[in-house]
Amino acid sequence: MSDGTAAARAFYGRWAGLYDLVATYVPGVGELRDRAARALALDRGDTVVEMGCGTGANLPYLREQVGPDGTVVGVDYTRGMLDQARGLVDRRGWGNVHLVHGDATAPPVSGPVDGVLATFVSGMLADPAAAVDGWCDLATDGTVVLVDMALSDEPVAAPVNALFRALTVLSTPPTHKLRYDPPPHDLLRERVESARDALLDRAQASHREERVLGIVRLTGGRM
Repeated sequence: MSDGTAAARAFYGRWAGLYDLVATYVPGVGELRDRAARALALDRGDTVVEMGCGTGANLPYLREQVGPDGTVVGVDYTRGMLDQARGLVDRRGWGNVHLVHGDATAPPVSGPVDGVLATFVSGMLADPAAAVDGWCDLATDGTVVLVDMALSDEPVAAPVNALFRALTVLSTPPTHKLRYDPPPHDLLRERVESARDALLDRAQASHREERVLGIVRLTGGRM
């Protein structure tokens, strides 16, 4: 494991509780998660995998789509995040929701599956295009949906972009630096665009939408 991966894992482990609050209660986040789950076009009884499931904020929406006879698998490499997710699964008594400790770039999941979801994950990967290609292989006859955030190209989004730049610097592990080279928001956009392009290259049919003045991007591809 590289020093960078170890630092990121420790960072997200420390902030799992706060992340859970933000991921669950920020206005509009629930609607976005519901939209992403629906974009997977799942049927009752299907199997869906979430890469980078974090504290489990998407799990209720995914389970709602596949029903009690379907299967939901959450993969995450941060044990602190998975502990939060397991608490949610145990409280709800979901026997068909399974959590796996593993790397989203080499998920310990066998396919084929009906859907793969990754929210706010692509920008953290060193080679997001390769990861997305693997997810498409996993969902050979299914749908892959990416939800990410990056700087907007909309002129009216300048104030939001300024805030977003500040947040990316403050949230970049190990969080004790004020300047990075390259700037984290530029690297984030490059990775998000790389992931999206890889998905669109593989998809037989695709769907794209933007929210929050273009900051939030949802990309779906049907294999």
